[in-house]
Amino acid sequence: MFLRRILPVLGVALVALSGCAVPSTTTGSDSSGSAQIIPELAPGQKVSIRWESYNLASAGIFGKTANDLVAEFERMHPNIDVEAVPPQGGVGEIVQSVQRQVVAGNPPDVSQLTFAGLRYAASDLGARPIDDLVGEDAVQQQLNSGPHPYNPRAATLGDVNGKTYGVPYVFSTPMLFYNADLFRKAGLDPNKPPKNWDEVRAAAQAIGALPNTNGASIACLDPPQDGEWCLQGIIRSNGGRVLSEDAKNITWADPQSTQAITMLQQLAQSGPRSMPNITGTDGQDSFLRGETGMLLTSSALQNTILKSSAGKWEARAAALPGFGDTPAVPTNSGSALFILSEDPAKQRAAWELIKFLTSAESQTTITENIGYVPLRSSLVEDPAHLKGFADAHPGFVLPNIAQLNRLEPWVSYPGPNYQQIRTGFARAVEDVVFHGADPQATLSAAQTAGQALMPKK
Repeated sequence: MFLRRILPVLGVALVALSGCAVPSTTTGSDSSGSAQIIPELAPGQKVSIRWESYNLASAGIFGKTANDLVAEFERMHPNIDVEAVPPQGGVGEIVQSVQRQVVAGNPPDVSQLTFAGLRYAASDLGARPIDDLVGEDAVQQQLNSGPHPYNPRAATLGDVNGKTYGVPYVFSTPMLFYNADLFRKAGLDPNKPPKNWDEVRAAAQAIGALPNTNGASIACLDPPQDGEWCLQGIIRSNGGRVLSEDAKNITWADPQSTQAITMLQQLAQSGPRSMPNITGTDGQDSFLRGETGMLLTSSALQNTILKSSAGKWEARAAALPGFGDTPAVPTNSGSALFILSEDPAKQRAAWELIKFLTSAESQTTITENIGYVPLRSSLVEDPAHLKGFADAHPGFVLPNIAQLNRLEPWVSYPGPNYQQIRTGFARAVEDVVFHGADPQATLSAAQTAGQALMPKK
């Protein structure tokens, strides 16, 4: 992979931000010290807000869908003007973009941030506890009321210390997409996709032996594609963790974690084309061209895969492989929506936007257009929403929903050095998987270095 060429270091921005006073996380308090709920907008009150979304930095259907949703929101709320902007620096720099604007004193009013930065958004970026702004009842009503409540596994993913800082917006689970035609050519049964990593390795060897064909590509191993969320799922599926449950200790070198990374090394070493050392983008493109047998990546890619393969080769999908007979433990990718504004009117307008973007109607649009898993799972049973889409693509949608039901959260590291910690882990995994480094020694050294960057106990 090309980690060596792209190392996301926050550097000066982190130092500057850690030295700044973080704005209060409430809009005020009454005489008892309780947070005051922000007032509703007056009839006809005009408000302008800025929404920063990394989907807007993506070409094609990602950006178009986000812009279309904003246009529909403004049609329904003519008093609220939304300036929808991509992050400064591109899709992979959303947190850095917000950091720079916080330091400059002009953060976006509402931002789409990945779950990797959840703890940091709450502790250092000035994200407001939405429970305090609009009331816990209002938040729970948005998440849990109506015929299509949030899946319980998804509803609390934006919580920190019992408060909702981010409302889960779009995310996916890791899916093993595969080329049924290449399975047949390699003498494999496409009706029996790999269920565990031993079967993945055997299939990758067989497919990689075909002329001009790669066995597998795993986006989890590509830092520029932010694949760590998926890598965490592989580790959890073997009983390991990347962080202790009390969020105080890094656990990359624990036996179960090391065994999971060792398995990936064995996959890469099982044949010259079983899992070649190429970038995630190149691996994805190779799969879309029909030249790679398996691609483990975000389920959000499903619509792109369906369109690219139509009439050329048969695309199918399976769940994240496990270890042995033990079911896998998928983790989520994706993002939540955070309110960063200090202005009560803008905060209220931002909440109205968040309610719209996380509604059943918006989630239907997002899943149909892009392929993200619907966080309101029952939408796939409703003919007015996603039943038709699910019925047309049962092999893609239903495994994704099934994984959502046993999902565990994408773990975020605490403290201002969280990104450097993630980078150190990615470098160690790359050294093990693709450069043959000793798993135990490499992960132990990385763990020691990462622990030194953690907040002091």
